[in-house]
Amino acid sequence: MSIVFVADFFAEQVLGGGELNNEELINILISRGHEVTKINSHVLTPQMVEENRDKKFIIANFINIPANVIPRFYNKQYIIYEHDHKYLTTRNPGVFPDFIAPKEHVINLEFYQNANAVLCQSSFHADIAQKNTELDNIVSLGGNIWDMDSLKFMSEQAKIEKQPTYAIMNSQIKHKNTVGAIRFCNAKGYDYKLIESRNYKEFLSMMGINKSLVFLPETPETLSRVIVEARMMNMGVVTNKLVGAASEPWYSLKGHDLIKVFHDKRDEITDIVLENLS
Repeated sequence: MSIVFVADFFAEQVLGGGELNNEELINILISRGHEVTKINSHVLTPQMVEENRDKKFIIANFINIPANVIPRFYNKQYIIYEHDHKYLTTRNPGVFPDFIAPKEHVINLEFYQNANAVLCQSSFHADIAQKNTELDNIVSLGGNIWDMDSLKFMSEQAKIEKQPTYAIMNSQIKHKNTVGAIRFCNAKGYDYKLIESRNYKEFLSMMGINKSLVFLPETPETLSRVIVEARMMNMGVVTNKLVGAASEPWYSLKGHDLIKVFHDKRDEITDIVLENLS
């Protein structure tokens, strides 16, 4: 299969959770013999879409796609690999009661409607998307993809004796609610560590030495990779009902058992992607 993968950014440009997931999906597709071309959304033109009309498109984050390009996809074979909520003006359903936006805040509907499928990160994510768009092509992937090296690294971290401390991700993103997590630990008298690193493995090491992670987001998390990573490293988790991972049947697992689930998810998610591109 010849595939064009469209995203605002790729892992070599921005080291976010969505970008890491996308990069490993691309690697798996290539390892299965598929041809994958990466294109940043902002450079797309109507002509480029037409020139690739015989290819399949995977469209991840697309905030930077020029408005005149989107309609060119409607008669093409494409899926939307949704990482948040780009069918809403706010990109955040948490500002609306019960996560359901007034109709005037629902956007890009025709783009979503014409996709072969809209792939969501969890059942929680898919449910919010379906209630807002009322579409029947929404599919839950039930997880993310991690590369084999990261899974192996977390497997080693899972064996490490934990310190009696709580980890808090020191995020500058307001809705990740670092302040709320600190306030929670102070109220409970918990000894905590603020963790922050631009190096992924260093971040995992800094987090994985603690007994638990405290993460209390203010807005719905489509999955929350950091929660899953904490569980894979045999940590406890203190969180709330806004975390998509908590809606999944594997959420009660941790350590080796959860790592095995996500080892298998690499193929399961890739299969879902390919089935919906066919």
